[in-house]
Amino acid sequence: MVPDTTTSPRTGRQELLTALGEIEQRVLWLSAATIDHANRVRPNPTGLKVGGHQASCASMVSIMTTLWFHELTADDRVSVKPHASPALHAVNHLLGELPAEALTTLRSFGGLQSYPSRTKDPDPVDYSTGSVGIGATAPIWGALARRYVEGRFPGAGTGRQYALLGDAELDEGACWEAVQDPMVAGLGEVVWIVDLNRQSLDRVVPALSAERLAGMFEAAGWQVLTLKYGEQLTELFSRPGGEALRTRLDTMGNPEYQRLLRCTPAELRDRLPGTGSTREPLERLVATLDDDALHSAVRNLGGHDLGALLDAYAAIDDTRPTVILAYTVKGRGLHSEGHPQNHSSLLTRDQLADLATRTGADPDDPWRPLPDGAAARLCAERAEELRRPPVGRIAPPPVPTDFGRTPGGTGTTQQAFGRALLDLSRSAPEAAARVVTVSPDVSSSTNLGGWLNKVGVWSPTERVDWFADDAETILHWRENPTGQHVELGIAETNLVGLLGELGATWSRWGQPLLPIGIMYDPFVNRALEPWQFGIYAGGQSLLVGTPSGVTLAPEGGAHQSITTPSLGLEQPGCTTWEPAFAQDAEWCVLAALSLLGRPDGGSAYLRLSTRPVDQSLAAVPADPAARERRRRQAVAGAYGLRRAEGTPDVTLAAMGAMVPEALAAVDRLASLGVAADVVCVTSPGLLFRATQARRGLDDAPQWVLDQAFPADRAAPLVTLLDGHPHTLAFLGTVHNTPVTPLGVTHFGQSGALDEVYRHHGIDTESVVRAALDLTHRP
Repeated sequence: MVPDTTTSPRTGRQELLTALGEIEQRVLWLSAATIDHANRVRPNPTGLKVGGHQASCASMVSIMTTLWFHELTADDRVSVKPHASPALHAVNHLLGELPAEALTTLRSFGGLQSYPSRTKDPDPVDYSTGSVGIGATAPIWGALARRYVEGRFPGAGTGRQYALLGDAELDEGACWEAVQDPMVAGLGEVVWIVDLNRQSLDRVVPALSAERLAGMFEAAGWQVLTLKYGEQLTELFSRPGGEALRTRLDTMGNPEYQRLLRCTPAELRDRLPGTGSTREPLERLVATLDDDALHSAVRNLGGHDLGALLDAYAAIDDTRPTVILAYTVKGRGLHSEGHPQNHSSLLTRDQLADLATRTGADPDDPWRPLPDGAAARLCAERAEELRRPPVGRIAPPPVPTDFGRTPGGTGTTQQAFGRALLDLSRSAPEAAARVVTVSPDVSSSTNLGGWLNKVGVWSPTERVDWFADDAETILHWRENPTGQHVELGIAETNLVGLLGELGATWSRWGQPLLPIGIMYDPFVNRALEPWQFGIYAGGQSLLVGTPSGVTLAPEGGAHQSITTPSLGLEQPGCTTWEPAFAQDAEWCVLAALSLLGRPDGGSAYLRLSTRPVDQSLAAVPADPAARERRRRQAVAGAYGLRRAEGTPDVTLAAMGAMVPEALAAVDRLASLGVAADVVCVTSPGLLFRATQARRGLDDAPQWVLDQAFPADRAAPLVTLLDGHPHTLAFLGTVHNTPVTPLGVTHFGQSGALDEVYRHHGIDTESVVRAALDLTHRP
């Protein structure tokens, strides 16, 4: 229930606004003082810029004050725009969640982060922000994740999901991809509050139109509430000449308006009336105002009017998403307010002292508590109301390590992935119940059909499947609240945004999920930034890229991924696997799922292929002990697939779809008198960590190197993969042997598989030549 803001159960309307106004001034002071301390008080022996955003905080303090100190409930969650981080810490300090000494650590090593961080900041932060657009959209996917969890594992509760974002952030396409996704229109708990200060980092935005933005949100089914003018201006509009004033302000360009904020009262009396038909009535109206009233009227915008903000919150329609377009002044209350270059500007010492005087603070005791009174009591009351009980975490169900069967015939790793999900539902139903798959309209083309038919498609309400009785329908689209697959539109950033939030439910509500996102591997690059930001924020998920590489030969250069193997290797908090065989794929999928939903867990990336491979080439041991040894090696990063008799002359380390070429090269080399070992690499990332651990630079296990690359079989290396060759080039450092890395270094083109492999120099002929060169054979 939204509170009635005409009166308050704690106090009357005016008393409430007075207390909120005092808190607002203290938040403004604390945010500015925190940034000043980081830049001018704390020792900085390197002389490097520390930075901070006093102006960006100032435009948000009214919005944040009314939210935290009146509107929010303990069930609500808020994503705060990155540059308002100090204002969030100021709010948390006033709520007793952050000691005063912590405010002196902004941007210091181990201290308060530059931008809000769920995992690194010591005070409550609901969403990590810092990359434009991601913080704005995260509450949308958080709302969907909460609904999913609540529908299957009750306990996530209710509550609104707020995003506080700057207007320039709406330039980011990810915002509009999320706003218009069909899944979003019914999420009534989502509320965006746009800090419409009409400035970006470098300038006043010349053509920003709130009306255009409102139309775009309305077209997507959102409720739009616009707060343009505050109480003082609204009252002036009712006076003689008031309509002319409204017309003048409504039609004024953003740069001209911002220039008015920098004018003295005398300059305002000349500039504000303009030169058109409004000049005469405006001159008469302006003449009735003293200098202080004129100065305050020009900057009296709705986003700084505490009463207007409370009324807007009360008007939110909880049946659909809401956006509040709140006009603000960047730097409001600071000497830099409205200046086009105020983004990173710092108040001088004199200006900071003046701010302290105006806000009732003490520059010599900047962290002094609020004096006893209504504002301090309100802070204490709200601290109790917003206090959340500790999250009781449920351990995820155990995931099996092996289904115990050996695939035969010819198959692909993509097919093996789909079968592994179905086998999981039969062998470990409790773990399978925690799986949720997400894809951007590619379910049928990524082998999810069987899984989708079994578990259904998630929807907030049940929908009729009008093709259920169509005999030619293979993919059954049963949509209901118990489905375990979420289908989004064709926008990979939406998919990984949702994936990150589904992967954070274990820490938000104590309910672990095993989220899996499936997309075409060439588009992983498109989704990489929001996915890695989700990992940074504590979201644990499995991303499956399939099909991959130039092995997708007929699709041409545009759909042939090259860099993704090394991206997986380089991504912190992520284990990457690229299995060659169906059995390896099954083991790696299960290993990846076992990492999810736990404090000591992490994310994973699987790069899969649609190339059919003879599964007998895997030579999976029949003996149970030997099979388990192979499994452990496969999930640890590599195993010896073929060993030559005696000491090898060369080792071929191949990954994924290229392993058949390496095996074929072994036979060719043997006929030339060259003995070769073949090592099947399944995870370059895990192998790299093992090599780093040997040097004392990581704490990863090293045993896999001894088993896959034993010292007594050290030989020159040829590495081979369907991606950039530098991914495996480091393997030469295992025993400091010569290495020739083969892979893909330029865009491909359509063609048959043998033609494309030959074009890139990764065919069997190329492997044989590289091995002969390394062994100096004629």
